[in-house]
Amino acid sequence: MSSDNSSSNSIILRQPRSEDGYRLHQLIAACPPLDPNSIYCNLLQCDHFAATGVAAEMDGKLVGFISAYIPPQKPDTVFVWQVAVHSDARGHGLGKRMLKEIVQRPACAQVQYMDTTITDDNEASWGLFQSFARDLKAETARSVYYHSERHFDGQHDSEHLLRIGPFSVQG
Repeated sequence: MSSDNSSSNSIILRQPRSEDGYRLHQLIAACPPLDPNSIYCNLLQCDHFAATGVAAEMDGKLVGFISAYIPPQKPDTVFVWQVAVHSDARGHGLGKRMLKEIVQRPACAQVQYMDTTITDDNEASWGLFQSFARDLKAETARSVYYHSERHFDGQHDSEHLLRIGPFSVQG
């Protein structure tokens, strides 16, 4: 667990708990353009993926969350599923702090790559992950991963895979 005193309120980073599931659901609803999931899915994100996720609290309120996991076929990679930062906590580098927290976790000891998918128009996510890669002095590679027509029947923009790495993080 770590705290940040650079803002007027202290932001605490910690491992998620199953009790955070409903609060995560509310946070994601408050953070468009994030895709909402069911409350049950959010509960599983908080419970089953706690070792690779991070919750950020400010004055007892969930203001940030990253859900991530290590794909079974890629034990050297952490896949970041969603990054949510409430408007009350934006502008303090919270997204990058949460990413750094994840790669320093024991569950990520063998991780050398970070993957995520981002739509073309999500400038905030592109900026966050490119800045994170620069901080790690890591290469990035981008390619279409889930195609709008082939995977979403045209109902969702294409998701581009951004791969960061290799990198090494000293805890």
